[in-house]
Amino acid sequence: MMAQYLEIKAGYPDALLFYRMGDFYELFHEDAVLASAALDITLTKRGKHEGADIAMCGVPVHSADGYLSRLIRKGFKVAVCEQTENPAEAKKRGSKSVVRRDVVRLVTPGTLTEDELLDARNHNYLAALAETGGAAAGRLGLAWLDMSTGDFHVQPLNHGDLSAVLARLTPGELLLPDRLTQRPELFEVFAEWKDRLTPLPSARFDSENAKRRIETLFEVKALDAFGDFERAELAAVGALLDYVELTQKGRLPRLMPPSRLRQGSVMEIDAATRRNLELNQALSGGRAGSLLATIDRTVTGAGARLLASRLAVPLTDAAAITARQDVVAYLIGNDLLREELRRRLRHCPDIERALSRLSLGRGGPRDLAAVRDGLSEAGAMRDMLGDQKLAALPNDLTSVLQDLGFHDPLVDRLKRALSEDLPLQARDGGFIAPGYAEKLDEYRALRDESRRLIAALQSRYAEETGIGNLKIRHNNVLGYYIEVTPTQAPKMPSGSDAPFIHRQTLASAVRYSTVELSDLQQEIASAADKAQAIELELFEDLVSEIGGRSDAVALAAGALARLDVATGFAELALQERWCRPKVDESLAFDIAGGRHPVVEAALAKSQEGSFVANACNLQDDQRLWLITGPNMAGKSTFLRQNALIAILAQMGSFVPADAAHIGVVDRLFSRVGAADDLARGRSTFMVEMVETAVILNQATPRSLVILDEIGRGTATFDGLSIAWACVEHLHEVNRSRALFATHYHELTTLAAKLPALACHAMRVKEWQGEVVFLHEVAAGAADRSYGIHVAKLAGLPGAVVSRAEEVLATLEKGEQAGVLTRLADDLPLFAAALAQERHPENTDSGFAEGPAAPSPVEGRLSEINPDDLTPRQALELLYALKKLSQEP
Repeated sequence: MMAQYLEIKAGYPDALLFYRMGDFYELFHEDAVLASAALDITLTKRGKHEGADIAMCGVPVHSADGYLSRLIRKGFKVAVCEQTENPAEAKKRGSKSVVRRDVVRLVTPGTLTEDELLDARNHNYLAALAETGGAAAGRLGLAWLDMSTGDFHVQPLNHGDLSAVLARLTPGELLLPDRLTQRPELFEVFAEWKDRLTPLPSARFDSENAKRRIETLFEVKALDAFGDFERAELAAVGALLDYVELTQKGRLPRLMPPSRLRQGSVMEIDAATRRNLELNQALSGGRAGSLLATIDRTVTGAGARLLASRLAVPLTDAAAITARQDVVAYLIGNDLLREELRRRLRHCPDIERALSRLSLGRGGPRDLAAVRDGLSEAGAMRDMLGDQKLAALPNDLTSVLQDLGFHDPLVDRLKRALSEDLPLQARDGGFIAPGYAEKLDEYRALRDESRRLIAALQSRYAEETGIGNLKIRHNNVLGYYIEVTPTQAPKMPSGSDAPFIHRQTLASAVRYSTVELSDLQQEIASAADKAQAIELELFEDLVSEIGGRSDAVALAAGALARLDVATGFAELALQERWCRPKVDESLAFDIAGGRHPVVEAALAKSQEGSFVANACNLQDDQRLWLITGPNMAGKSTFLRQNALIAILAQMGSFVPADAAHIGVVDRLFSRVGAADDLARGRSTFMVEMVETAVILNQATPRSLVILDEIGRGTATFDGLSIAWACVEHLHEVNRSRALFATHYHELTTLAAKLPALACHAMRVKEWQGEVVFLHEVAAGAADRSYGIHVAKLAGLPGAVVSRAEEVLATLEKGEQAGVLTRLADDLPLFAAALAQERHPENTDSGFAEGPAAPSPVEGRLSEINPDDLTPRQALELLYALKKLSQEP
């Protein structure tokens, strides 16, 4: 057995080998050591290999998915090795023959299909990256698929776009040629995904082989219908298909033809912007507090995945965006239709993932039921939409109606075939409904009748022997047997004419058999085996019928997901009072009464007041807004809300505003917030400059840029200079629509020089010595930052706040160099003020209330002109002052 294990393991050196032994998957040697630590299970040992103990651990087969999930999340790959014959067949080859085993599947982070291993509301992408041209200027091709749904896409891209695209996809696993891992210009990108990289030999990324593979898989003579693929794209697609076939041991899931995402068809959002805007995940970690969590009104797993995909890739085609909005508007205006659709959607299982498991031979009866129930609801919703006036239906809703299709014969067969109580696995039996297959019913009746005969036989034997507690039991070794206690064994008839044959004596029982019982056992086993064989045959027949209709079933599943997203958007717009934005090919960005969706939802939940709405109009003569004002006044919220409104509009949703007109945004850039990156040796300021450099190098006139506090991480004049130059570059070179928030009030002077720059400020009201933040944006420039007031609110000690006010007042009055010198000289006074704050009862500190007579020291100091003193005179004066201070 160990020789067999080592032979199989040699073929999978980079994976943990789950080696099937009966009811357990066992791991040995180094695999056992790693798995026991990762799973926190007992590590034991059994036997020796080359003189050393063989480490060993194992997990039960029935609960293996839970352990697999934990291993995959920790970055392991697992080769699942099953028994491919039963022990009886092995014994035919000799008493010491080992049961044949082979790896039936390689489980990796990107090839999961089981619901237990996946998040129902998120895609799990397997991606492949390829390059042609060899040099740094060579084009890249990225392909990605979700094995659990059949979703399959490909995109050409440049090196500079790779980080943003990966941030958009967040693949569970990324395949790439091993030579790409040696490219210095890609080190930074791959460092962020190092736990998900799977380098492969470059030979697997062959575009010519890939082209033939794609044509064979999808049964076409040319790929023109799928798109005009570049060589790098073909190589990536081929590597993906090759890897899936390798991990699934020759089986491929049902895959949609690869859909080509052309450059410029979606709004590009880089990784830093996604993080800053908290699109899918909050900065604190987790989904709560993100934009996705706030807008998600979907009720199905497929709908939730589609919503996340649309949020990741907002469109840039105004016509397609308008078509999505038409569906939302139609559903808002049809309450009964919308509510009934959502009621039925709540009963829809995940057809996409059930279909994928069935196509891989990994499905069960419950997956058949998922297809049945989902298609049944799809038929009801098709009829509902068909009852509407077709001429009034928006185009996208008409497309949904067509894709829902007609599946009544398949649904009817599945309803007749499947019983109400379904097991997880087909091998467990009992999932075919009575009356569906006559032969199956006959064998079931024979099996069940035989079991009743066993019960009758037990009663008769108990009566014949006079042993009331005689039992007929069963195990896998003896089959059926008669069992009595040792004290009752002498009562059992014995002798050559007795029907009872002794089989086994244990400390707690004595076991017998009879010819009659053996015959009955064979009859039961034969009936049960034949019944199971018929059920498995019927299961494969049902799976085959679904497979023959898989394209139509997949279209229906996709239509249900689109309905879920559209009805969810309609509910969201009604609940939150969102408006339909106008999206076109202009360069407009005009928001009236805009609100931050996440902050507004948080305020409503906490009941801490209503959100203050603000307008934003980045028209031609003021496409760059310079926003000044204090912290805590809402600058960052205002910046973010306008970026989120653009994203929501271009993904086809209504937006949190009174009115909105948005010219399509091709790229969205956000530089808001500060964080260091110590792992890569970057300070907060360095991170800020890297992100700003990306913006200034890539932003176009059609982009939307939001920048907050550029240059604050370095010396004042350095930071002001950088901010000044960035504003000029955005205005003159990028010419983007932009919001630039700053505390450098000096930048407002640029309004006289830059015609498209407009100054705006956060409104603040001072009332009885207190500052009130109004959270409103108004034209003009702020004259103060109110930073000391915010510091006071934060709880800085009173002495610190008072001293800061003194320093600020002094700096605002005086000439810079002389002021700083005087402030440094005043440091002892600050120490005295701190002491007074800690010990207010001490009035001798010079800080007691009311005027005090000058002390001798102060009188002497008032008579001195420091400029007239020589160094020696200054020293003598110091001694004299010390003596005066010591006199009573």
